[in-house]
Amino acid sequence: QVQLVESGGGLVQPGGSLRLSCVASGFTFSRYSMSWYRQPPGKERELIATITYTGGTTTYADSVRGRFTISRDNAKNTVYLQMDSLEAEDTAVYYCYAQHRTWRTDVYWGQGTQVTVSS
Repeated sequence: QVQLVESGGGLVQPGGSLRLSCVASGFTFSRYSMSWYRQPPGKERELIATITYTGGTTTYADSVRGRFTISRDNAKNTVYLQMDSLEAEDTAVYYCYAQHRTWRTDVYWGQGTQVTVSS
């Protein structure tokens, strides 16, 4: 049974930090690139960060570059999103996403974790 389970969301003040985690099970994690998406209230889901299956390359959306850092630990089947200098506009449900390195239609989604940035 494939699972992606996110954790680490919550309420944080502007300027604060959070670290999201996503633990994978039921598939060979090291063969998948991993991404974080987010969906703000009333808006479309957007891709914000990706890390390749080896962890060698990361890419970011302009809106989070320089503030967020994606990383992975293949030994722990876990991908992380370190979020610093949080802004109210970062309020969203954050989703973990896995895509096979070769078979690009082989994808999985997590259930999402809420991040709220507010004073």
